[in-house]
Amino acid sequence: QSFKLLGFLDVQSVPCARESVLYGSLGSLVVGLGHFLATSRVRRSCDFAVGGFICTMLGYWFYCRYNLAQQRIRQRMLKEGVRNRMLFEGSYLDPEKSQTGSERSDS
Repeated sequence: QSFKLLGFLDVQSVPCARESVLYGSLGSLVVGLGHFLATSRVRRSCDFAVGGFICTMLGYWFYCRYNLAQQRIRQRMLKEGVRNRMLFEGSYLDPEKSQTGSERSDS
């Protein structure tokens, strides 16, 4: 079952969306309840809760997307390195073969 937030954000298929909404709701609860316990003003606490939701959700969204982008870059580099190793292994372009050959000539 797919859940769409505000009618357009598919929380299940978009990376980091589910966690952002969950952490945002937790952040709104903490900020709103904390403000209410400190001031006993209901309306102002609700305003703070909405602001806490938005700030927490956006903060975790950017953090998660940044980490996801870094992970994809590392995966791409690793995939390219494995592909290059498979291509060059045993040939004269193999960096490990040239190192072992130069070490043998030095001895």
